[in-house]
Amino acid sequence: MKLGVFTPLFNNLSFDEMIEKVAEQGLQMVEIGTGGSPGSAHCDVDALLASSDKRKEYQAKLNDKGLEISAFSAHHNPISPKPAEAKEADELLRKTIKLASLMNVPVVNGFSGVGGGNETDTSVNWPVLPWPTDYTDIYHYQWENKLIPYWKDINNECQAAGVKIGIELHGGFLAHTPYTMLKLRDAAGDNIGCNLDPSHLWWQGIEPVGAIKILGKENAIHHFHAKDTYLDQDNMNMYGVTDMQPYTNVQSRAWTFRSVGCGHSLQDWSDIVSALRLYGYDYVLSIEHEDPLMSIDEGFSRAVTNLKSIMIHDKPTDMWWA
Repeated sequence: MKLGVFTPLFNNLSFDEMIEKVAEQGLQMVEIGTGGSPGSAHCDVDALLASSDKRKEYQAKLNDKGLEISAFSAHHNPISPKPAEAKEADELLRKTIKLASLMNVPVVNGFSGVGGGNETDTSVNWPVLPWPTDYTDIYHYQWENKLIPYWKDINNECQAAGVKIGIELHGGFLAHTPYTMLKLRDAAGDNIGCNLDPSHLWWQGIEPVGAIKILGKENAIHHFHAKDTYLDQDNMNMYGVTDMQPYTNVQSRAWTFRSVGCGHSLQDWSDIVSALRLYGYDYVLSIEHEDPLMSIDEGFSRAVTNLKSIMIHDKPTDMWWA
């Protein structure tokens, strides 16, 4: 396994400054945003697509620091009911897939997306209950008319490009659980998989090790985000897990994102790393830092220290004792 970082936390730094900082921490990989939610501070997609020389220069700078790109990330909503937003997201994703292919980056990360309630809706609608039956109608409309057709097309494009998709299982989007991930993968194709982030599973009541077993058996884990979540049971009793309070209301929120090891124990994280190895994932642990109690540097450093203490680097040897 290799240790990496999702670089939007360093969007205030230039590309050169960012890779210097990452290399100083002894990391091997970077996950770089190309637009959408992560921004594009460290990657000008159009410029890199237009020039092989720029791509070579970009890659040379990474190589000089001993770094590789684990994934390009284009988190957006390609099935948005707002036509301009859907067009922007779709164009970004397709450009990112093309760039990943040209630069031998194996994975493009993003969200599955979420649509409106019907053809004329202009706002997103996230159906998570079967009753009232209006929600069931919305669910089937989005999956059958929007989500599956879109990702089938993207899967075909990815097959031709030699690139995999890592969909982050994030609340608010249609693929947000192991079941919905596999439902989409079964319908769209095997180039569609997940960017597994335990932080979004914990608050839904999903045990990450269990999710890894389910998804790993299907070879559906294409990338991994290392981020923790603290669950406050007293606040959950008041607000439930679908807490609408702003993330800044840390004292009263039911759950809050934390740096690795600050929401769950290192034993929990060690179990996650072991499960990843056991079920066939031996790629990157990409740190995502969104801890409201820590500075960027402290939260990043804490995650690096904690993950380095539990990572499995070497290939297993034969069982000489058996």
